[in-house]
Amino acid sequence: MSSSSQVMLEPEDSKNSLTVNMTITNGYLRYNDSIDPVLSNLNMAMPAGQWTCILGRSGCGKTSMLRYLAGLLDQQVTWSGALSISANNRELPDLSNQIAYMAQQDLLLPWLSVLDNVTLSSKFGAETSKSGQDKALILLAKVGLADNAHRFPQQLSGGMRQRVALARTLMQDKPVVLMDEPFSALDAVTRYRLQDLACELLKDKTVVLITHEPQEAIRLADHIYIMQGNPAGAERLQVPSTATPRPFDAECAQLQQQIMTCLAQEYGAEHE
Repeated sequence: MSSSSQVMLEPEDSKNSLTVNMTITNGYLRYNDSIDPVLSNLNMAMPAGQWTCILGRSGCGKTSMLRYLAGLLDQQVTWSGALSISANNRELPDLSNQIAYMAQQDLLLPWLSVLDNVTLSSKFGAETSKSGQDKALILLAKVGLADNAHRFPQQLSGGMRQRVALARTLMQDKPVVLMDEPFSALDAVTRYRLQDLACELLKDKTVVLITHEPQEAIRLADHIYIMQGNPAGAERLQVPSTATPRPFDAECAQLQQQIMTCLAQEYGAEHE
């Protein structure tokens, strides 16, 4: 890759970019069409510039929490508790315009090409700048789709579509990145490679990642929470001090066993 390409993908100067810190204290969430809460007494810290990974059984409220953080549930739920948000040591009322959100579904627009889907957030109906298109093409190359820029989503496999969605998320260059199982549709080798890429390109971002893969969480996380109970709270686990993406060593294997034990207990309690 040329030096100009490398410059294009480097994070913005720290003096000009936000670092966002989020903390949930005694969080309670209930959908308005239900009498039963999804979350209760939820406490979670998501420090600025670090990866927070969240595990838990299916249906425990992980995606609901992520969608609430993204501002997608404001009219559908009752919320109480404190959600504290600060950027560069200044309190923010919410996360408006600070989030890139990658859902479980790729949400690609079928009438747009791969390149146009990736550049959509910077476009908003106007012609995308040459530098923006160049950046998108570099990201597509990094996710292994350089030769597919002008194809359409329906011409791609599920894993390829997920890689386009990842490139689109990276393209937005927001200080907070919320990711809901972003690597779930990928084969093992591609998943491993894109974990490395996400770690590289999301350096200094505040990332919240939902995953069902303990190894993925251990490899990427600065902080790991397991959501448990009904309604769900969260337990924080101690993470190895090695740098991410970390190699899987004996300490990681021990943490994986701890996670599996917690998850097994949760599944057992659910089916008693």
